[in-house]
This record gives sequence, structure tokens and C-alpha cells, in this order.
Amino acid sequence: MNAIKIQIPSMMQNIRIVESFIDHAKERHEIDDDIYGNIMIAVTESVNNAIKHGNKEDHNKTVNLSMELHDNFIRFWVEDEGEGFDYNNIPDPTAPENVEKLGGRGIFIMRQLADEVRFHKNGSLVELIFYVQPTEAS
Repeated sequence: MNAIKIQIPSMMQNIRIVESFIDHAKERHEIDDDIYGNIMIAVTESVNNAIKHGNKEDHNKTVNLSMELHDNFIRFWVEDEGEGFDYNNIPDPTAPENVEKLGGRGIFIMRQLADEVRFHKNGSLVELIFYVQPTEAS
């Protein structure tokens, strides 16, 4: 297993650092374009949530992002310094009463794009898993 970690201050402009982190991982590990798109959107959404909701955009708090590369999956961990949230009772953004609302789509998007989404530490740690084809030995 190959793990890479970064820590960023809770400022929205730091999303670009996360994008560079994912771009670097794509190049280094030859991640397929389709999976790369899903990773980019789901992981940046998770970091966005960590900055905005978890750390309440407190620049003194950080978000930790790590990536583990396995033979048949890539795992990302996104952790904030917040108190967590009730991830079992999230309103469905596709329900008629929620369609017009601006927020509330982040976790829905993450669940659509990642193969597995798990919450730990009361929701302040998010685990995103993306399945990949094992590389053929040449």
C-alpha cells in the first residue's frame, strides 16, 4: 500500500491544492479518466464540506486528506476538526421539497460517484473508496 497525505488550512481557495493532489495521483498512478473525474468531484466535495461545515471556515483549523492506493481500489480519507454531524439523517436532495434548495447535495453526489462512502468519528472523518482495474503485469 502506498499512502500520500496532505494537510490544508480551512480556506475555500485551498480546494485548488486538493485538485493538484488528485492530478498528481492520476499521473503517478495512471488512474483511468472516468474514475479520475469521479474522484475529483467526490473528494473535492468532501473537502469542501469539511472546510465549510466541519471547520466552519475557521482558518486556524485544518483538513487532513490522505490517499491509499491498493491493487483494486483507491481510498481517500478526509478529516476535519469539527464535531461531526448526523450522517444517518440527511434529507434526500431529490425529494420534491428539497429540489429547489441550494445546499444538501454534497453527500448525495459523493455517494453517487464513489463506490463506497463511510463516515467515522461522528462524521468528521469521511472514507471514500473507488474501485479500479488491477494493473496488468508487463
